Amino acid sequence: METLQFMDAIVNEAMNTREVPGLGIALIRDGRVSFLKSYGLRSVEPRRPLDNNTVMYGASLTKATFAWFVMQLVDEKKLALDQPIAAYLPKPLPEYPRYRDLANDARWKKLTFRILLNHTTGFANFRGLEPDKKLRFHRDPGTRYGYSGEGLMLAQFVIEEGLKLDVGREMQQRIFDRFGMTRTSMTWRDDFQDNFAEGYTMEGSKYPHRRWDKAGAAGSLDTSLYDWSRFLAAVARGEGLTRQSKAEMLRRTITIDSERQFPTLAEARTDRWKPIGLGYAVGWGVFDTPYGQAWFKEGHDEGTANYALCVTDDCILLLSNSVRAEAIFVVLVQQLFGDVPIPAEWEGYVAE
Repeated sequence: METLQFMDAIVNEAMNTREVPGLGIALIRDGRVSFLKSYGLRSVEPRRPLDNNTVMYGASLTKATFAWFVMQLVDEKKLALDQPIAAYLPKPLPEYPRYRDLANDARWKKLTFRILLNHTTGFANFRGLEPDKKLRFHRDPGTRYGYSGEGLMLAQFVIEEGLKLDVGREMQQRIFDRFGMTRTSMTWRDDFQDNFAEGYTMEGSKYPHRRWDKAGAAGSLDTSLYDWSRFLAAVARGEGLTRQSKAEMLRRTITIDSERQFPTLAEARTDRWKPIGLGYAVGWGVFDTPYGQAWFKEGHDEGTANYALCVTDDCILLLSNSVRAEAIFVVLVQQLFGDVPIPAEWEGYVAE
């Protein structure tokens, strides 16, 4: 009881300091959920409490969930991480209308699933951020980290077009059904309406919960604290993948030399993160700690702040319906999980 009161005091003080409306926290020890609690509100006006089954926007936690699915396909020998994606498509990528922008750049032939999922495509985060809204290479594929949702979208395209698998349906069956994630989906469901979280911006204004009607590997996941903590625990203990595939999913294959994660294509380089070995694997970021390898994934939009961090098979999961929560992630990790040297400035988090 004293431990719970101590944790509650830490969380409530942090939330009050930054005026965070809602926050869910899960702790995982030895691959099992050991603590699960939601604090605050899922809706400020009208006032509605956040609970462990409230549907929250997963944002880019989608990418890590999708990566688990991809590694299952690797286990089944349906794809290979280092095989060019051209091998899975019935026609050249630029012949598809969605990718005709790449018609005059043969570098698309170098793209592999590993490159798509470790964020070394050389694409902008999304083509809509380009001045002309067109997809292009800014760097040679596989040479330097630069976060890109386009890579995940292309991976989904290849799986659906080349392997003829419906990503939303496959993830439902392989992940959400398997782990009893009844409040999780790659698209909005009407039964979520009774208990879902509205988002809140840095200014405190409401940012409506987006209702996806099509599965998107880069960020369409709706989930709950209860559900995604079950998934994260399963990843930690390696359930559903061979030992080899789990290790490959979390193996650093690119070293990160950018000062910050965003903006994604900044040219400035730094050696600052070398001491902790900051890098990227398949769908997850990785770094070294005195306690073992850490692996992590963030989720963010104008009204969402999510953070998953594991060290070997111990994890902390933070889900919030306010971007203000990013300012308290470091103190929560340090006080509730341990003194792990997370690359807070690179991730855009403000240490307290």
